[in-house]
Amino acid sequence: MFLAPPLTDHAGALDWLSRDPVLAEVLARVGPLPVLTPTPDPFGTLVRSVGGQQLSVRAAASIHARVEAALGGITPENLLRATADELRATGLSWAKVRTVRALADAALDGRVDFAHLAALPDEAVIEALIPLPGIGRWTVEMFLMFGLARPDVFSFGDLVLRQEVARLYPDLTPEEAQATVRAWSPNRTLAARYLWAEVARRRLAAKAGKDDPAPNLAGTDPL
Repeated sequence: MFLAPPLTDHAGALDWLSRDPVLAEVLARVGPLPVLTPTPDPFGTLVRSVGGQQLSVRAAASIHARVEAALGGITPENLLRATADELRATGLSWAKVRTVRALADAALDGRVDFAHLAALPDEAVIEALIPLPGIGRWTVEMFLMFGLARPDVFSFGDLVLRQEVARLYPDLTPEEAQATVRAWSPNRTLAARYLWAEVARRRLAAKAGKDDPAPNLAGTDPL
C-alpha cells in the first residue's frame, strides 16, 4: 500500500497545478500558502473539526478554546467525564455534543484506532469514521486535509469549492468540471486551499475597495 506523503514544500505541486492556465492565475494572485503538517493528536483534531462545522473560523476557534478550557484538555476520557449539559455550555450544539461523545466512545472501545489512522489510505479513513453519528464525508475530508495533511483530497461536498470551480470554469458541464479537478491530482488539496484563499482574497478586496489588496492569506483555510 502506497500513501503519498505530506508535502514538505509547494514548489513541485505549484509547477504541476500551473499547467492549468486558469488555476495558474489564481496561484499567482494568492501567493504563497503555508505548508500543512500532520497533527500529533488525530482525536483532538477531529473533535475540533466537528466543533467547527458550519461556523466561521473565528467562531470555531472560540468554541474549541472553551471546550479545551472546560475539560482541561480534549481526550476521550475528559469528553465522557463531562456531562452533556457541560459540553453544551461551551457553545457546542446538542448535535455536536452527541457527535464528540460518540467519537470518544469509539476511541475508548476500539472501534476507531485514532493513533493508526495516519497509516490508512484516504478511503479507508473515510470508511472508518463516517459510520459514527454526525460524521459525514465532508468532515472526514477536512480531517484528511488539515489533520493528516493528505496531499490529494478535494471535497465536492464543500459549497465554496463547488461555487469557485463553477465561477472559474463557467463553460464546463458538471462532469467536465469534475474532470478538470481530477487533472489536478496528485495535488488537489493544495488546489482546494488556493480556491478557498482566492474567495477570501476577493472578499477582502471588495471590503478594501481595491482590485488586489495583496492581503495576508495564510489563515484562509477553513479549519
